[in-house]
Amino acid sequence: MAVEQLYNDALELLKQLISTQSFSKDEDKSAALIETFLQSKGITANRHMNNVWAVNKYFDKNKPSILLNSHHDTVKPNPQYTKNPYDPIIEDGKLYGLGSNDAGGCLVSLIAVFVYFYNKENLKYNVVLGASSEEEISGFNGIEALIPVMPEINFAIVGEPTQMNLAIAEKGLMVLDCLAHGKAGHAAREEGENAIYKAMKDIEWISSFQFPKVSEWLGKVKMSVTVFNTENKAHNVVPAQCTFVVDVRVTDVYAHEEILQTIKQYIASEVKPRSLRMRSTRIDTDHPVVQAGLELGKKMYGSPTCSDKALMPFPALKCGPGDSARSHTADEYIYVDEIKDGIATYIKMIEKIL
Repeated sequence: MAVEQLYNDALELLKQLISTQSFSKDEDKSAALIETFLQSKGITANRHMNNVWAVNKYFDKNKPSILLNSHHDTVKPNPQYTKNPYDPIIEDGKLYGLGSNDAGGCLVSLIAVFVYFYNKENLKYNVVLGASSEEEISGFNGIEALIPVMPEINFAIVGEPTQMNLAIAEKGLMVLDCLAHGKAGHAAREEGENAIYKAMKDIEWISSFQFPKVSEWLGKVKMSVTVFNTENKAHNVVPAQCTFVVDVRVTDVYAHEEILQTIKQYIASEVKPRSLRMRSTRIDTDHPVVQAGLELGKKMYGSPTCSDKALMPFPALKCGPGDSARSHTADEYIYVDEIKDGIATYIKMIEKIL
């Protein structure tokens, strides 16, 4: 099938996906759309919760497998949208709509590539497609639940908007819930111990501390306080408790446990991690899929954002059409030419290793 036809089909599917609300944990309708599309191409589509997967026609259990993965859930629309987030309109070569860039363009491009390779015989690798759910919330019923259901995977291409460059590494994520303890008192008198002031001392440390090891591809560990609250409803009460949330972006030179131990050592507040699942990852620069991308003139880099790649127990390359800077923005869009180029580039990359 020619790239032009693959592109036309992919663009139509993306329009349908944009028109279909698919917030994390509520992706049943978008999953059904993907199932129907694959079935229309004569492909057997498998469903596991809101994840859809398929294997190539000549699947051979004795061969290694490559996974083509992207997600079909979206965040909720940014309140600053000026366009209808569910109306897939094309203006000046841009397809607007919620999820168009993150990660609809990547998803439909990888689906098109899977269709391209589906009927091909004598491939070096099996080709497995995985359209996953709950990526935007790092949910337990997304790629993490899908991996045990699919055939064994040897490596993956994860579709996220990278301008088709090669995100060979990405930072992990650790979210910390912190609690500073004080003592309640009347604000008019010298009473109590203000939990806010105690939290501020810890936040000052968080804002200024630098972890000594620096990653070649990902740079420094980054900590950001993103939420701050007390239990107070009245202005005249010294707060006894203060909570804050720390977003920690962990690099490949640290384990989550090392970062957590250091933070607990230096701050007085109680610290509880929500999860230690979202690890930093890296694929070797000499991996065949990376080398294939380099031969096509693509650049390697380290990504500061987290994806389903963090939950994969096998090597994975993050690469896809679109631009990460557009993700989660108002009036999100992807250039339609990015989708066409993405399909063609993916095919060339994979042909070099198949």
